[in-house]
Amino acid sequence: MTSPADELRTAATRLRALATAASTDGRNKPTTRWHFAKRDDRTGYLYAETPDGPAIKLLLGGSSGPYGRGMHPGMRTQHGEYAAAMDPAVGLALADWLEHEAAGHEAVQGLGNVTTELLNIELEQDGYAAQITHSTLQQALAVARAILGGQP
Repeated sequence: MTSPADELRTAATRLRALATAASTDGRNKPTTRWHFAKRDDRTGYLYAETPDGPAIKLLLGGSSGPYGRGMHPGMRTQHGEYAAAMDPAVGLALADWLEHEAAGHEAVQGLGNVTTELLNIELEQDGYAAQITHSTLQQALAVARAILGGQP
């Protein structure tokens, strides 16, 4: 049986790999942040900013060619804005949070008959002291399960 800490770490590893891969453009150049530019009320374009040059469109294809209208690919406004909000920097921050939760869960489980749902737990082990004022283990597991393709 997979432990909650293992599940969190597996999701963090997958998310970090996806975010790292997404932070390069089609020419393998690094990108920094994503942004969405509206074309009209219904569509727009998703761009990746590069540290040393112009923004690059993230979508390929479109309706150009012998039968096309010469239009660039687009996406619906709500989808583009969401994708831009969940850029690689957010993915890396989520991965860090999941790993932090995994470490916290293992630290509390190592103390014996204690659950991570308790509030205001004071821990002291191997000369280190910590206080857990609130656990987000259940929320972290929901995120981890969604990243891994399961039900939150």
